[in-house]
Amino acid sequence: MSEYTSVSNSIIIRIKLDHSPGGLAKVATRIAELGGNIGAIDIINVENGLIVRDVAVNTSGEEHADQIVDAIKEIDAITVVNVSDRTFLLHLGGKLEVISKIPIKTRDELSMAYTPGVAKVCMAIHKDEKKAFNLTIKKNTIAIVSDGTAVLGLGDIGPYAAMPVMEGKAMLLKDFAGVDAFPICLDTKDTEEIILIVKNIAPGFGGINLEDISAPRCFEIERRLNELLDIPVFHDDQHGTAVVLTAAVINSLKVVKKKAKDLKVIVVGTGAAGTACTDMLLELGMKNIIGCDRKGALSKDRKDLEGPKKIYMEKTNPNNESGSLTDVIKGADMFVGLSGPGVLSVEQLETMAKGPMIFAMSNPTPEIMPEDAAHYASIIGTGRSDYPNQINNVLCFPGIFKGALESRATDINSEMKMAAAKAIASSIPDENLVEEYIVPSVFDKNVVLAVTKAVIAAAKKTGVARRNK
Repeated sequence: MSEYTSVSNSIIIRIKLDHSPGGLAKVATRIAELGGNIGAIDIINVENGLIVRDVAVNTSGEEHADQIVDAIKEIDAITVVNVSDRTFLLHLGGKLEVISKIPIKTRDELSMAYTPGVAKVCMAIHKDEKKAFNLTIKKNTIAIVSDGTAVLGLGDIGPYAAMPVMEGKAMLLKDFAGVDAFPICLDTKDTEEIILIVKNIAPGFGGINLEDISAPRCFEIERRLNELLDIPVFHDDQHGTAVVLTAAVINSLKVVKKKAKDLKVIVVGTGAAGTACTDMLLELGMKNIIGCDRKGALSKDRKDLEGPKKIYMEKTNPNNESGSLTDVIKGADMFVGLSGPGVLSVEQLETMAKGPMIFAMSNPTPEIMPEDAAHYASIIGTGRSDYPNQINNVLCFPGIFKGALESRATDINSEMKMAAAKAIASSIPDENLVEEYIVPSVFDKNVVLAVTKAVIAAAKKTGVARRNK
């Protein structure tokens, strides 16, 4: 049984019990003994002298939930009526709906919103396609496009199973930045087909958010679409992660009082996110970054490197260090993990420079657990919400897309990404920075505002903004 319980693994247990004293207390005791955390307890109704209650319980997963339910069933005078998973309940019927901005209650409203009035708006756009930005949802709408090949930590689960994630992404864009978004999951893994589909649906959107598309195909898809389209294309798994990590590093350097150019950095996991993180760290001024995959360091001695990994090696590892992670991590000041659970051991951590910065971002289980690294590391960041310093893309993509849409940008370039990272970092005043607080809360509304403003300014400065007012 895991010690960590979460609302994402919460269940509602509907029980029926009589009025005799102690019944509910027995239920609560058994839940507590098994490590469950009780939330709300609600009376649903009273029937024939029996009370029906719903008990919300946070668990650590399905096995833990089953243990709790089985234990309650063993209590005399308690009947378990039903068990519901709260997360499944939240997803019933999907998480999104389309709502009209303008109610149609009269003939006049109908004739303007649809035929015949809509015809003159169509013709205005036909004569000048740029008017679509003002006269259609293109002005404030993003397409979230996935093929379901690299979903969260789940891997290739396909387009149907990817939909709940894309719906969630659309919710975050709307709730955090007021940006509308449509989840679009494609039943193809063919690179050319994906590029063609996105190109052909682009007229209805002001930007494209590529999501959960596996490497190395995601590199080619993003590159080609950026060449083909005059609206920004942004693969959040790459660049969103990189932007938030860079923000965390900017503030970490202030806390540990080190300079980027002096650091030795190990990046484990050189796929889409690892490559984007490395590019931004290089831009931040880091000189000595060594990438590692399952076979060890990406060095000139490796004859198996080709494609993206060969390109990665050519811009990193200036001293051509080779060997395993254990070999190259010695003396390193920072570890960036974008790989899998348990990759970094305490023994390896002990060989790093004194007080290293550890960003173990594999989710849900990081490369090293924070409690195992705490004795050695000066700063620890993960992808999890139950530990300090969560490297969460929600800090980034709502503001980036809002800024891109408001400036009517044709691209989201490196200057805009770095501007976003600096805006996130500056959301915490220097005097408030401490080891456990280097990135702001995802619910800090000032972050989206700051990122939006910074992205707009960078878009104008670099000449990709079509709207300069």
